[in-house]
Amino acid sequence: MAGELERRWNERLAQIASKQTELDALEADATSSLTTEQREALLRLGADLPLAWRDPAAGNEIRKRIVRSVIKEIIVRVDDDLNEIQMVIHWQGGDHTTLRVAKNRTGQHRWTTPSDVQRLIEQLARQLNDAGIAALLNRLGHRTAKGHTWTEMRVRSYRGDHGIAVYREGEREQRGEVTLEQAAKVLGMSTMTALRLIATGAIAATQACRGAPWVIARKELDRPELRSIIGPARKIPLTADPNQIPLEFQ
Repeated sequence: MAGELERRWNERLAQIASKQTELDALEADATSSLTTEQREALLRLGADLPLAWRDPAAGNEIRKRIVRSVIKEIIVRVDDDLNEIQMVIHWQGGDHTTLRVAKNRTGQHRWTTPSDVQRLIEQLARQLNDAGIAALLNRLGHRTAKGHTWTEMRVRSYRGDHGIAVYREGEREQRGEVTLEQAAKVLGMSTMTALRLIATGAIAATQACRGAPWVIARKELDRPELRSIIGPARKIPLTADPNQIPLEFQ
């Protein structure tokens, strides 16, 4: 029995020695296949990790090998109280790096709509329905986070993700606001004349953006100062040519 065990043990040692010989030969071949310049270039890359990472010849597979070569392990912990992800990177050389990253909120992802478009949608949602918002955003050249044109469905989905209420008929009146057309009707003039009064500052009005509806406070139309200039404003001709048809726009 002892003789059999010894025989097997010797066979195992012989196999290990054979494999070691093969490994030594492979290492010798790899070393001998590199020129002095190539070896120095590899050493420079090893000393400058960002250079190796950004090298045009470094594809995804090479970058994965680089990561596995320099990082031993990454320990991740989610802290719900602080709403963050805490990570500790153990490098192959023995150093440690601690990182803290804020967790994404519900509905938040890497596809992010520009902040100016976000604010614009919030303002327009108090004046227009989803179809009107989509049409205006497209006219202004704005695109979604993924580069698509806006549609009624995409505006609705965006509002839902960001907790923006849908526009309700009558909410403008509840806030004491009127549109350009409504203001012109109250003042008994054309919308073009009312627009000219806005341009001169006689009527205070705001727009969320170019092409958006004008927002005018209803009480603005009852100011005595405004009433005093309404008469002269009505008499100002729109054009010297009586055959010229005025274009009414916002």
